[in-house]
Amino acid sequence: MSPSAKLRVLWLSKGLGLGGAERLLAEHAGVGDRDRFEYEAAYLVPGLDHLVADLEAHAVRVRCLGAAHDADPRWVGRLVRLVRAGRFDVVHAHSPLSASVARLAVRAGAPSVRVVYTEHNRWPSYHPLTRGANRCTYGANHAAIAVSADVRDSMGRRARARTEVIHHGVDLRAIRAWRTKRAATRTELGAGPDDVLALTIANYRPNKRYPDLLAAARAVLDDGPPIRFAAAGHGPLEAEVRAEHARLGLGDRFSLLGHRDDAIRLLAGADLFVLASGHEGLPVAVMEAFALGVPVVATRVGGLPEVVTDGVDGLLVPPGDPAALAAAIRRASGPEERARLAVGAAAAGDRFAAAPAVRRIEAVYDRVCAREHR
Repeated sequence: MSPSAKLRVLWLSKGLGLGGAERLLAEHAGVGDRDRFEYEAAYLVPGLDHLVADLEAHAVRVRCLGAAHDADPRWVGRLVRLVRAGRFDVVHAHSPLSASVARLAVRAGAPSVRVVYTEHNRWPSYHPLTRGANRCTYGANHAAIAVSADVRDSMGRRARARTEVIHHGVDLRAIRAWRTKRAATRTELGAGPDDVLALTIANYRPNKRYPDLLAAARAVLDDGPPIRFAAAGHGPLEAEVRAEHARLGLGDRFSLLGHRDDAIRLLAGADLFVLASGHEGLPVAVMEAFALGVPVVATRVGGLPEVVTDGVDGLLVPPGDPAALAAAIRRASGPEERARLAVGAAAAGDRFAAAPAVRRIEAVYDRVCAREHR
């Protein structure tokens, strides 16, 4: 391949919903080097299409492969035909089960195409069948990326050895522009000028540990400080979360906002960002919170200790300990401590610009295609 020719890259994901992995594709689309790369995206499941418009706004063509789920075989042939017709150089997969199938299908049906994979979660967090398929086919990657050192460390020895850690980034300027919406957002969420607003952005899934978050909020509110909680998310445990919210009598002091597509606007109105997770990769919402100078109170899991400096830009507590989480929220909500942590969070935000991370990912594309960028 001529060094001056553009590499054609196809991003492959199960869906293009509002999850962190999908939002990182939109960030990449915004700052990718279009003089050297052409980007398209394909996703499996119709309906998981929230970010299609964002990608298309960045001139990324998007195709749906029309599968009912990962295991629906119809998408496999469609992917191979798309790769051949589009003369792609790289398929970059982002979902473990679909990546497992795509590795074998692309290498068999289009052997000149290079396969790159990004691992967004710790291996023990996957269903055993997904984990097994991922492990057995991992060697078919031409390159692999992990979003945190903790994610890489969760892999088997051979997979670890062939995986590079890249902390992803976000569009700092676009995120910081939302600061102008702070007052309006706080009014919407019922937070007065003297209230501390503690926000969570997390879907209703077991690993997000909503029962721990709700219990911690109840303990904090029982102390009577001027604090309000809000959480945006959706998912299979929504009924259980709402039932526990009602049982604890949290009322309007803890607003369950459901699905929201304006997470950054919500963050712009917050004073604290709180996560009670049992495991994580590296949440995009943490990068966005830091970009806005919002301190993070979270569990010491996954990649969080790699980016949150305890006592400097946030506070970390053990997972599964609502009392410890409540104590950290109380501490962080104090005026002096909150102001100090906010200074640290604003400084931390500068580390998460998208462009440096995207340049590293594009260097991976160059490397697997044996192209040297000069």
